[in-house]
Amino acid sequence: MSTARELTLITLALPPDRAVEQGDLSLALAGAEAADLLADGRLALDGDRLVPGEGAASNAPLLEEAFAALVRLQPRETVEQWLWRRGEGLAEAYAADLHRAGLLVRPHGRGLRLSAPVEPADSPEYRHARERLASGDPVLTGLMVLLTAGEATPETDGALLAPDDAVNTVLAAVGDAVTDLEAARLRRDVEEAAFDNIWRA
Repeated sequence: MSTARELTLITLALPPDRAVEQGDLSLALAGAEAADLLADGRLALDGDRLVPGEGAASNAPLLEEAFAALVRLQPRETVEQWLWRRGEGLAEAYAADLHRAGLLVRPHGRGLRLSAPVEPADSPEYRHARERLASGDPVLTGLMVLLTAGEATPETDGALLAPDDAVNTVLAAVGDAVTDLEAARLRRDVEEAAFDNIWRA
């Protein structure tokens, strides 16, 4: 199972008080896809730019979609550009993918939205994701640390740097993008509060 699918399962199992923002998850999923493509030798980095390679296809349709979406002409995309472009709507896409595979359960009659009460079904795939996280896998654990704002938890306490500099570049870019998105949310909240105050005056 791809890292992105496992990351989606893990985050959807978090309690409400630790729920991950959908936009943050989408950025992290794009990073997870890049990390898997790097591990498969189908992607390389030239500095911070993505260079598509060759390699055997996986059995993960969304990962194959990611590979097909890589820019193959100069100038190559930076990791940051990839995260924002590929990440758009990606959390919803993975939730739908997992639901189709029977790996998510949700109340009957609810639309498939990350805001709806959904959770992973008890499956070998979910158990494998939990085991990978508990083992301190650098990619999965590193992404979870970024999504929980560095909060130390039993699941992420063993986070290690990835042994691959390219993967560390991807993880750093995800961290920067998540931080930027949070800053944008804060600015929006301040602007909306100021606008409300003007109308109340």
